[in-house]
Amino acid sequence: MAMFCAEEYGVPPIAGRILGWLMICDPPEQSAGQIAAAIGASKASLATNMRLLTEAKFVRRRSRPGERTHYYQVDDNAWETVVRRRLAGLAGFRDLAADGMALAGAGSDRAERLRVAHDVYDWMVRLFAETPRPPAAGKKQ
Repeated sequence: MAMFCAEEYGVPPIAGRILGWLMICDPPEQSAGQIAAAIGASKASLATNMRLLTEAKFVRRRSRPGERTHYYQVDDNAWETVVRRRLAGLAGFRDLAADGMALAGAGSDRAERLRVAHDVYDWMVRLFAETPRPPAAGKKQ
């Protein structure tokens, strides 16, 4: 998980270790101390990466009434958020290719190379737009 997150999302490996732990831990809400102990990380490194994960909406932070400790849990919308960000990137590249085709001139070899890229990205954007969202967690079809 650490290397996957580092390669796919460009985050430090420890962020991937945190996310991996939070996906499988019991109970699903963990304190920073519990997470640090489970993955063998320093609290300072953990704090930096928890901030990164919470700002990216992978993890949410909660407190409990009467306690000063914060607890962390994988956000229910984390995976949809990841996919939507990727989809926005695909759409952005599709639009960039379309702009490039207009600049290169219709029918030119340069425009044709851009059209091939545009068409693949357009297909992926349309495919996601037309595909129904999976059922909510805990609900079976």
